[in-house]
Amino acid sequence: MPPPSPRFFLSLFSPGLLPNMAASSSSLLLSLGLLAVLSGLHSCSAHFGEFSGQGLWPFGRQQQQQQRHPLRYRSECRLDKLNNLEPSRRIEAEAGFTELWDEEEEEFKCAGAIAARHVIRRNGLFLPSFTNAPELVYVVQGSGFHGAVIPGCPETYQSDESSQFQGRGQGRRGEESEQRGDRHQKVRFISEGDVLALPAGVTHWIYNRGQSDLVLVSVLYTANEENQLDENYRQFFLAGNPQQYQQQGGRSRRYEGQGQSQSRRGQQQQGRRRGQQQQQQESFGNIFSGFDDDILSDSFNVENELARRLKGEDDQRGHIVEVRDELRILSPRYERGEQGERESSEHEREREREQREREREREREQRRRRQRGRGSYDNATDAASPNGLEETLCTLRLRENIDNPERADIYNPRGGRITTLNSFSLPVLSNLQLSAERGVLYRNAIVAPHYYMNSHALIYAIRGSARYQVVDDNGQTAFDGELREGQFLVIPQNFVAVKRASEQGFEWIGFRTNDVAMVNPLAGRLSAFRALPEEVIQNAFDISREESRRLKYGREELAVFSPGQRGRQ
Repeated sequence: MPPPSPRFFLSLFSPGLLPNMAASSSSLLLSLGLLAVLSGLHSCSAHFGEFSGQGLWPFGRQQQQQQRHPLRYRSECRLDKLNNLEPSRRIEAEAGFTELWDEEEEEFKCAGAIAARHVIRRNGLFLPSFTNAPELVYVVQGSGFHGAVIPGCPETYQSDESSQFQGRGQGRRGEESEQRGDRHQKVRFISEGDVLALPAGVTHWIYNRGQSDLVLVSVLYTANEENQLDENYRQFFLAGNPQQYQQQGGRSRRYEGQGQSQSRRGQQQQGRRRGQQQQQQESFGNIFSGFDDDILSDSFNVENELARRLKGEDDQRGHIVEVRDELRILSPRYERGEQGERESSEHEREREREQREREREREREQRRRRQRGRGSYDNATDAASPNGLEETLCTLRLRENIDNPERADIYNPRGGRITTLNSFSLPVLSNLQLSAERGVLYRNAIVAPHYYMNSHALIYAIRGSARYQVVDDNGQTAFDGELREGQFLVIPQNFVAVKRASEQGFEWIGFRTNDVAMVNPLAGRLSAFRALPEEVIQNAFDISREESRRLKYGREELAVFSPGQRGRQ
């Protein structure tokens, strides 16, 4: 509501209310002063409502979503033609590599996101780093450990057994340092199907403990308001010398779809070879490489030589380094032993599922309490409400597995399954403004025509392939082609999409740019057609009543359809 006008305040000081006209000048000043104060309060409350996630107002969250970071609207979405995209850049390292998709592609620019794929070989350690934007990571293959450093939280994993560490170190000033065990923040075991939620600026590291490569695919949401920089992908490394930055010439390699001829493919292969011959190498260091040695020495209270090692100037291993001996960290899984782990794995999974359910119920209750009214808790509610930093931030869940078939939200034994992950099941996603979906389609199965109501979708093909068709607001086909393993396809908000799995089936992970992304199917039991009256369908398409009934009730399945007659032939 706008602040009262000056005329309102002047009317309060009419001659009938004042003893004489001599006070009119002072009353005018007083009224203008009150006007300035109320205007200031109005602007402050509007400012607070815009930037507070939940806010004092019940509609604070809607305000936050409506007035997003300016980067979200930084460019027009020119999406007359979509493409299935492959990585355009490759960063080599000692124990793996990272591939980046071209952030200049119109699809990624419109979605305000950037995609990357990391391959960490056995005993490889992805060095501690943080990014300028929230990141959602999916574990495609392998297993290992992941650590995230939450600022200000205690080291809850600790061991005071000094026998684990040999030798005694010397301080920078020649003083013998105290011998002690290790202490660090929580370490999470990750495996295939896990989703990792990483807030902007949170330092994290990943170690491959398995026998095969650890493959990760991630999306960074640069349009999120947590990113106060530009839309460029920026990764800040705490260690190493992440050089060997090899950029292939040209933009992302594109595949135009099923109509592509062999000669066109040959031209693309020749172009890729020319791009590889024109690779350019750049160098950049970690965040300590730009500081003076003396400053680092005083900051860490160590000798200059050790401070110089922080810069990693002579380190040629890159951003993924090989651990010569197996990495030994404090973890309950190490203490239990491999044999015991195998014997109790099934029982442990069941216990973990029950614990997750309890955690979800507790988080839902806490969220309901927060939404009922902030700052007005009574004593009973206060005792049960979240206890500040320790119970909300330091114990934040950053991992959730969505590969388990038992977790499927939609399942058709003849078609496949879809599992969704949003801020209701993983609350940290409300900060990232991201969500995910994991899908499996059996051979020739179909996902009903649908559109994403409030988000873009970045689809990554994990296994197999599928034919996608995407239609824009003008009814024009924006994409009609095959999405194959290792490729990305960006489906803009409200663009209608449909997909049919190939003979080999199709598996995908979808990253969506809203923590409560909603999908509206256009066919099936819960579709828009089912909600329309038969006569509306009849008159809209100028068809008979019987034909309208066939359109409305032709599919009794939800969103994943079994193969049609054409698919079964």
